[in-house]
Amino acid sequence: MTEHQQAPTATAPATPTARTTPALERRRVGRTALEVTTLGFGAASIGNLHRKVDDDTARATMDAAWDAGVRYFDTAPHYGLGLSERRLGQSLAGRPRDELVLSTKVGRLLVPNEHPVGDDLADGFDTPDDLTRLLDYSASGVRRSIEESLDRLGLDRIDIALVHDPDDHVEQVLAEALPELVRLRAEGVVGAIGVGMNQWQAPLRFVRESDLDVVMVAGRWTLLDRTGEPLLAECERRGVSVLAAAPFNTGLLSRSDPGGDTHFDYAAPDPRLLAAARELAHLARDHGTVLPHLALTFPLQHPAVAAVVTGQSRPGHVRSAVQWLSTPVPEAVWPEAAKIVEGVL
Repeated sequence: MTEHQQAPTATAPATPTARTTPALERRRVGRTALEVTTLGFGAASIGNLHRKVDDDTARATMDAAWDAGVRYFDTAPHYGLGLSERRLGQSLAGRPRDELVLSTKVGRLLVPNEHPVGDDLADGFDTPDDLTRLLDYSASGVRRSIEESLDRLGLDRIDIALVHDPDDHVEQVLAEALPELVRLRAEGVVGAIGVGMNQWQAPLRFVRESDLDVVMVAGRWTLLDRTGEPLLAECERRGVSVLAAAPFNTGLLSRSDPGGDTHFDYAAPDPRLLAAARELAHLARDHGTVLPHLALTFPLQHPAVAAVVTGQSRPGHVRSAVQWLSTPVPEAVWPEAAKIVEGVL
């Protein structure tokens, strides 16, 4: 699944004002007893996604998230070759365990790199590449991945375990990875199980053919890209929760005034997408707010969505996101926004 897109900073123009310590709503994960805050802390950024984040800044960002009321944290071995998991575990050490929900992922084991080049930037992370990733969706690989994540995190259980990007391994995941996660759930090692992907089609099949609690989908249920609607509808019917990641579509929706130099799903935006984003920005201003506020809030309008997950690498990112999610968007915005994006994708 696409790494968490970084949230806009707290200095974004016209950031809505709210209470000094706004309260985040909590929503239940599927049929489990787990409850996540509607904002999830995407920990790819503190795994040095695209650029280095020093230890002090990473810790200050995680502390800011906790202080702001965020209690859902998402990570993966993939993020910084374990750096994200280690930093997150160190930050959460000593926090009340029953207050937080943590998700990590399986499918990529970390093994010694026999041919290091000095950094992991080829895979998007500015961290030493003394380790490398080994795709493994087997039952034994899943169990090993969970055990190693527990060690890096310093925890005795994983709240949510997601199969990470199994685009080319759907049959093996159905036959091996998910049944093993079901066993780990029965053993109490994990609390909820699911998949995390950029697309919606394979998750729809997983929802229909296996016993999932949750799906994380990146970029396919956003203010501008609503192509994942069939998946969300099926999740709602079956009581499966959705975690909506990448709500800014890698940049286009993260600015109050979208420009042609931004990106949509890591590429230059199609002119129709850019035009729609600009119309949405005007709509936001007409209602006294900014485009990122609408983008962050939109996914939560669907009853299947439990949380929206964004990458955060600075304390200001956290404060902006919490402020926006704690500030209501006028209901009149949503039908107008739907008309703007209709037929764009």
